[in-house]
Amino acid sequence: GLVLIVLCTIMTSVSIAREKERGSMELLLVSPVHATTMVLAKAVPYFVVSLINIASILILSYFVLGVPIRGSLLLIILVTMLYVLVALAIGLAISSLVSQQRDAVVVSGFGMMMPTILLTGMLFPLANIPAALRWISYLVPATYYIGATRKVMIQGLSFMGIWQEVLALTLFAVLMLTIAIVSIRPRLK
Repeated sequence: GLVLIVLCTIMTSVSIAREKERGSMELLLVSPVHATTMVLAKAVPYFVVSLINIASILILSYFVLGVPIRGSLLLIILVTMLYVLVALAIGLAISSLVSQQRDAVVVSGFGMMMPTILLTGMLFPLANIPAALRWISYLVPATYYIGATRKVMIQGLSFMGIWQEVLALTLFAVLMLTIAIVSIRPRLK
């Protein structure tokens, strides 16, 4: 969960900020391309690269680390792809809100890494986290992804056992893509 969210968020967070720094954002803004198409076009190459990351992470976890896969491998892959979409959408939202690549890297790197490490149940069980921080952990997408993968891989649950996590990740993806699309199209003055 940590590797995917940090890599995907950082990769996409520099994409739109790079266009702003180079001055080519104005060309994109005056083109007939809709903001939705522009955002999705920025995400697709990184999504393909992330599919390679997903495959390597699953192979390493099963064969090297010996993590059992008791549930559906297809379900794990689909949930992971949804999680990658959320991470890419967060990166695009950050990229559309900042103006420089270094700001995008700092915000996406630190903004996603520390909450993912400390507040998702990855290192510490959520029950041991203070109540105030537990509420914040519900705002971190990795909380839902880590919970879903544990339920599928270790407990062997089906989709019905993780539908709440899938719903939360879907809502995160829609929200972050909406923020990216809405904030990418400022009017030129």
